[in-house]
Amino acid sequence: MGSVDASETTVTGWAARDATGHLSPYRYTLRKTGPEDVVLKVKYCGICHTDVHQVKNDLGASKYPMVPGHEVVGEVVEVGPEVSKFRAGDVVGVGVIVGCCRDCRPCKANVEQYCNKKIWSYNDVYTDGKPTQGGFASAMVVDQKFVVKIPAGLAPEQAAPLLCAGVTVYSPLKHFGLMTPGLRGGILGLGGVGHMGVKVAKSMGHHVTVISSSNKKRAEAMDDLGADAYLVSSDTDQMAAAADSLDYIIDTVPAKHPLEPYLALLKMDGKLVLMGVIAEPLSFVSPMVMLGRKTITGSFIGSMDETEEVLQFCVDKGLTSQIEVVKMDYVNQA
Repeated sequence: MGSVDASETTVTGWAARDATGHLSPYRYTLRKTGPEDVVLKVKYCGICHTDVHQVKNDLGASKYPMVPGHEVVGEVVEVGPEVSKFRAGDVVGVGVIVGCCRDCRPCKANVEQYCNKKIWSYNDVYTDGKPTQGGFASAMVVDQKFVVKIPAGLAPEQAAPLLCAGVTVYSPLKHFGLMTPGLRGGILGLGGVGHMGVKVAKSMGHHVTVISSSNKKRAEAMDDLGADAYLVSSDTDQMAAAADSLDYIIDTVPAKHPLEPYLALLKMDGKLVLMGVIAEPLSFVSPMVMLGRKTITGSFIGSMDETEEVLQFCVDKGLTSQIEVVKMDYVNQA
């Protein structure tokens, strides 16, 4: 990602200047290290589909120049005088948010990702009034609350996707009481979050069915990821045969889609957990929920505590991400 001396305040990132989304080198100044700040030299940063949406202004709120990247792993090079959790040389991670109000109900409950005043790691404004910039850069300065230590036994490049996709799946499984071995779960969509969904759920001892619109990803799901079953949602016979068979479905699809076919797959008290960012209304007929006491809910990334938990979970279970490591000058092709 580049190099930086701890005394430097000017760094190089790869920024989009407009909605073409093309990234090129961009020099900017980091804020002065505060009492609780951690300065990290970036080693790896994952590419998430959200990064693509943001640099291309697909969500309509992008500000340029924008340095994306929210799956950041680096080495601590400097800490503020009040930092107690980290020291120079530590390998650490930074995820989707870098600030919160610390006073609201979610903050006090340590689920700061639901704070209405949370600060995104990029395409946002920090408390000093300056724009936040992400991990496609040589360095970052981040408040220690939003930094996690990468545990021994987890390669730093493997850790990067866990800071977003990994915790995004882990959090709802934990919160909704879906960590019990033997549950039957569905993973709808096999992108980055879907991949981690299969792996995390399998590691919890679940029977996992991947649900996709075609057979295109069957081999990947079954052979590479170890899913137990593969269900083609466009095949009405397959869908009918699988009715009332799942305890939960993790819905990772980021585009408008019908909910009723998937609600029909759930057992009584089953949960459909929405994770895709969709700008259009979704619909269903109420009896699909009422007659099985089913739940449609949502979940957003995870807390800092859960991020630490999922990293250790992956170490304990020997769980790894499926990644490809590329140099920054290849980022526009990647």
